[in-house]
Amino acid sequence: MAKITAAEVNKLRKATGAGMMDCKKALVEAEGDFDKAIEVLRKKGQKVAAKRADRDSSEGAAISKVNADNTVGVAIVLGCETDFVGKNENFVALANQLADQAINFDNKEDFLASDFGGMTVAEKLIEQTGVIGEKLEINAFEKLEAPYVGTYVHINKIAALVGLSAKNEEVAKDVAMQVASMGATTLSYKDFDPAFIASETEARIAVIEKDNIELGRLGKTLKNVPQYISMAQLTDEVLAKAEEAAKAELAAEGKPEKIWDKILPGKMQRFVSDNTTLDQEQCLLDQNFIKDEKINVAKYVASAGDLSVTTFKRVALG
Repeated sequence: MAKITAAEVNKLRKATGAGMMDCKKALVEAEGDFDKAIEVLRKKGQKVAAKRADRDSSEGAAISKVNADNTVGVAIVLGCETDFVGKNENFVALANQLADQAINFDNKEDFLASDFGGMTVAEKLIEQTGVIGEKLEINAFEKLEAPYVGTYVHINKIAALVGLSAKNEEVAKDVAMQVASMGATTLSYKDFDPAFIASETEARIAVIEKDNIELGRLGKTLKNVPQYISMAQLTDEVLAKAEEAAKAELAAEGKPEKIWDKILPGKMQRFVSDNTTLDQEQCLLDQNFIKDEKINVAKYVASAGDLSVTTFKRVALG
């Protein structure tokens, strides 16, 4: 039997992250051959991975990286099974190392197939599954390019990337925080498919009408049933009709016509707000800005001058 030294065990531990006893056992099985010992640990990882293939890897770490000139960003989620492992210092370090590598690739498949210390990233995940004893996998991979890319990471649970048309560190961070916090799915209402808006409108109205039946039964105030849910539906004709209805309402209330100009803007603003709920929920530029809810994100970005948001990405645990 080959004599295994403490130095050899330590070398293998540093190379693989495996525990001291696992490294010693692997070296003994490999009769002191370092490369064979790595293979022993890898095979152990394959066995553990096979047993845990159906486990849920909803915990882990969300990490983002931006290149040196802030023109490319990547965000990944390294998933594991428990919050305990997800917060482990070595696990988070591995997630950061993987993100540093991920920025060099355009898609998850090429990233997983790339070399990582003499093995592929995919093989490294299997190896570490054996080391840690939990299923590890890349649950999310998002990359973007823009004239200026900013990022924000919320306690390694959510990572957001934002592309701007020009450099502005403050706006980039603020908008990335918005993305992380409010979870927009698209940039603008203009990106919605008309069929999606139509089906979503029908579904939302049905839910509110059902709620109102119960509220009416209880004698409580009924919810407003919107005619529309997106700015995409508020054509010039729709807005003109809404304004005429507002004027008729003012007349019925006996408000002098000479003061209508002071009241109408507020009523129209309320009409738009009540009938663009989908946009406010899912469209980044149409959401209320988290640092000043009196304005939306589009107005905040515009306040910084000749600047626009070109794209964004978001990854999160779960």
